[in-house]
Amino acid sequence: MRTRFYLPGVAILILAVSLAANVFSQQTGAARRQPTAAPEGSLAKAPTSRAPVSAAVVKSDLSEALSVIQDNYIDGKKLDYNAAFKSSISGMLNVLDPHSTYFDATDYAAFRTEQRSEYFGIGATIGDLRQGDDVNTYIRATFEEAPAYRAGLRFGDRIVAVDDQSMKGKTFPEVRKFLLGPRGTVVKVTVEHAATGKTETVTITRDAVSLPSIPQAYMIKPGVGYVAMTGGFNLTTADEFQAALESLHSKGMNMLVLDLRGNRGGLLIQAVRVANTFLQRDQLIVTQKGRIKGSGETFRAVNDAPDQTPLVVLVNNDTASAAEIVAGALQDHDRALIVGENTFGKGLVQLPIQLEYDSALLLTVAKYFTPSGRLIQRDYSNSGVYDYYTHGGVASNKEPTLPTGAESHTDTGRAVYGGGGIAPDEMVKPGKITASEARLSDAIFAFALELAMGRVAGFENYKVQGAIQFEHDLQATDYPVTDAVFKQFKQYVAGKPILKVTPEQLDRGRSFVERQLRFELTTAAYGSIAALQVFNDSDPQIAHAVAAMPKARELALAARRARARG
Repeated sequence: MRTRFYLPGVAILILAVSLAANVFSQQTGAARRQPTAAPEGSLAKAPTSRAPVSAAVVKSDLSEALSVIQDNYIDGKKLDYNAAFKSSISGMLNVLDPHSTYFDATDYAAFRTEQRSEYFGIGATIGDLRQGDDVNTYIRATFEEAPAYRAGLRFGDRIVAVDDQSMKGKTFPEVRKFLLGPRGTVVKVTVEHAATGKTETVTITRDAVSLPSIPQAYMIKPGVGYVAMTGGFNLTTADEFQAALESLHSKGMNMLVLDLRGNRGGLLIQAVRVANTFLQRDQLIVTQKGRIKGSGETFRAVNDAPDQTPLVVLVNNDTASAAEIVAGALQDHDRALIVGENTFGKGLVQLPIQLEYDSALLLTVAKYFTPSGRLIQRDYSNSGVYDYYTHGGVASNKEPTLPTGAESHTDTGRAVYGGGGIAPDEMVKPGKITASEARLSDAIFAFALELAMGRVAGFENYKVQGAIQFEHDLQATDYPVTDAVFKQFKQYVAGKPILKVTPEQLDRGRSFVERQLRFELTTAAYGSIAALQVFNDSDPQIAHAVAAMPKARELALAARRARARG
């Protein structure tokens, strides 16, 4: 049986990686602690040369220091007390571990919103177009029934101004800040419509915009289902997963690829429910061990009829925390073949403890262990926060270290190791965009705008008619980039020297051009979620996962036989 604990003043138990927003941008920045851009000192140990200091002395010194600053600092009248207080607490927590953090009231509100799988804004995907020195931001897609969709914003609409402030020259992250805001507030967005060239100002009331845990679930080929559980483990994750499985089974799925790449964790109970889907009653999912009363907890499967579909799980360096619990449980029980790269390595459990004035501490109170007994937490004793989160920095060429901790064994006796994340059963590198390919993006988007608006002679059939068709099942025949389209693109670029792209560059990057151009067109027609399938079609890790299905089937059968033997 599974037991849970609830402590007075505590909201919900959570496992999540807090990643620097300036390095990893998929999650709400306000809900993530942002480490400094330079390495700091040791995280794990404070200097030991001094005698222990009592909490009362520290509290007194802190109060006195603040008073001295107020009375003597040259710009004391301009002092941001919230920032000073927040940084002092964050500095204290940094000494403990890289995952304990402090939220002021604004951050904590954003954190709770994120756990509900939503954010507040207009509900649109936006992006830049750079031509020479000019930078403009465009609507790339809107979300179904979101405020931007209801206001009539469409692919290619240029954002001219927000609340009468010009957006010309601003990058899309800058524009995004103007569009986000509290629920129920009003924002005026002035756009130049791509279809007509007319300028219009629309008044939009910001609202909750759904951020599903599972943005994609579809049949990647006959018999093979694909579920992208990339949006974290939030309040709706397990229910979304069950709905996705039911839909895929109804379409003939008999093999499944579960994609946890980029999933940075979230709610523990949701991870337990996902793992429970595939495990037999009483199989261990995760063990939690802590210092305070009630923080020790064991989670076991409660499923008398688990899903027996052969399963491959995709992971990468950004698979963390609750996502590692799922991958670790399925690996230890040999229920799934793990494919991809080594995971992040977070085995610490945080508890949100609400403080006065709606602030909160996200404090590490326990460690978790996989069914085989592995503690997968990566060592953080000799690195600063920045190095810990970036494996040595965003420009580092270091390969993430494979686990080097104690050896454990899966149900069939395979060796697995703790101390550094989950090592995949089969290592597969991801496909990467080169710098030269990335430089083609502006030219591709500019041409996609012309095609989608029906302004390219001879290619009027590429015109996107009307609003986004969100329920469309993407087909190989949808907006194919043929030889004729590629030739026309080269002619378009040749007539636009401001784009600074040569025919030789286009020829070398042809496969990227074809993929990216089709992605832009399918985004315009069917939305950004459906369009992601274009990238999946050429993803080497997904291709390997599909090819490895027979191994996954044999592994699960071997585990079942081992369990039957007792």
